Amino acid sequence: QNKLENMQSALKDLKFNDRYQFDDIICNSPAMYNVIKMAERLALVDTTILITGESGSGKGVIANFLHKNGNRRDYPFVKINCGAIPDNLIESELFGYESGAFTGSKREGKKGLFEVANKGTVFLDEISELPLNLQVKILQVIQEKEIKRVGGLERIPVDVRIISATNKDLSAMVRQGSFREDLYYRLNVVPIVIPPLRDRPEDIIPMIRMFLQRNNRKFNEAKTMDAAAMSILLSYSWPGNVRELENLIERLVITTKNKKIRPDNLPGYIFECTRRPGELNIAQNATLREALDEAEKQILSNSLEKFKTTREIAKALGISQPTVVRKLAKHGLSSSNGE
Repeated sequence: QNKLENMQSALKDLKFNDRYQFDDIICNSPAMYNVIKMAERLALVDTTILITGESGSGKGVIANFLHKNGNRRDYPFVKINCGAIPDNLIESELFGYESGAFTGSKREGKKGLFEVANKGTVFLDEISELPLNLQVKILQVIQEKEIKRVGGLERIPVDVRIISATNKDLSAMVRQGSFREDLYYRLNVVPIVIPPLRDRPEDIIPMIRMFLQRNNRKFNEAKTMDAAAMSILLSYSWPGNVRELENLIERLVITTKNKKIRPDNLPGYIFECTRRPGELNIAQNATLREALDEAEKQILSNSLEKFKTTREIAKALGISQPTVVRKLAKHGLSSSNGE
């Protein structure tokens, strides 16, 4: 029966993902589906875009999606992490420098990243970390479409699309005086807000399966995950978002000795962060059967709060809808709309 239910769940996922998977982006949730459909439309419109979202939520993936599906796809996509380049080097990295511009510079000078990206896309990640003096120069690039190298006099035309991203509240930074208001409005022509993973639980199980497949190929493994481990990961809050999930699955594929990943293979912090009041509150003197029944009841009860129908619960937990109905009846639980 379990094998049949797993096959039914896998078939449903395959059918569903035909409609809701774009490249390597899983968007079974309505929230993420709307983000991707918006990105599809914006990819063809040559305007500046500001992507916001928590760290690890996939801002870089969306930026790359915009480039790959736009009119500049055949030209460079240059990612610039504004928080990773030292302040004394960032201007020369962005705009380049002329011969002899400073001690240690190359004799022939150097192109900046904006010149390298000509006709393509510049992705300014962590734009909030850009120093104020350089914010003025980025604004000039957007408005005048030209740059000037460090130590140079000539203005060099550049044709680039600018996409920026941040996990901070730029409007609050504008009010505090740490980010220029005029640059904020030029970057924020069209905003894309990526929801955190905890707000789109429908994406968690398909992502786990996708990362399992990817890492099984990478490490020549054939690991699977059982329903109990899936349920625990579904209850976790994922503060590190998609990046944390991806790294965890890679870790589990490498470190799990058996072919099936079970709850005892999960790291301890996962259990600590999922033990919220009312969740998996098992009596210490309970037998194994009693503990499993109580855990099953609480997982179903939590799922009833998250999802509207038994079909959605079945998809999230990786079991069939009739099984969900049967287990709800067993524990005296019921769906609000009976579906």
